[in-house]
Amino acid sequence: MLIDGSIRDYIDKVASKEPTPGGGSVAALAGSLGSALTAMVGYLTIGRKMYEELGEEIKKEMDHNFEELKKSIEELNKIVDEDTKAFDKVMEAFKLPKETEEEKKIRSEAIQEGYKVALAVPLRCAEECFRVLELQKVFADHGNVNAITDVGVGALLAATGLEGALLNVKINLLGIKDEQYKAEMEEKVDKLLKEGTKLKEELLETVYQRLG
Repeated sequence: MLIDGSIRDYIDKVASKEPTPGGGSVAALAGSLGSALTAMVGYLTIGRKMYEELGEEIKKEMDHNFEELKKSIEELNKIVDEDTKAFDKVMEAFKLPKETEEEKKIRSEAIQEGYKVALAVPLRCAEECFRVLELQKVFADHGNVNAITDVGVGALLAATGLEGALLNVKINLLGIKDEQYKAEMEEKVDKLLKEGTKLKEELLETVYQRLG
């Protein structure tokens, strides 16, 4: 498991001639780190004087988001490894026989299904990173000001994870022939990117305002 190894080993693997781990795995790691940084801000805020001075609704939201961030870390950590295997079904399908018309048909259908499986993992990553960006808002607004830059870096990492994952969705869409499916996925990708970028910019604006 990549996620259980050392940081140095992971970087060495990314820098090697092997195709995996690649951008999808790295995007998931970026999202996980963004979530982890924000969770750290939670630890540095919850239970402290500044936290006790917040309204009950804000404290409730912060507590909830803090727990959700921990779940996001675990989900994105899984994807760090899952993404390296996401393209396996496509590669397996390309190896299928293609001598007869029936074999060609089976092979083509398997390739198409493989591409859909391959893009499901980065799509899940993008959606989780988007969720992290949503969860970060209360920490940008009310988190410990001494750790506000960590919220900023966390937002940048979550946004990088989001856009990086979407790039991997888009490259797999290139191999899909189902035009209706492609259109639906492209619409979802565009929406996630647009709304995710907006969230990131709002978070950074708050961070800079609180920096003074």
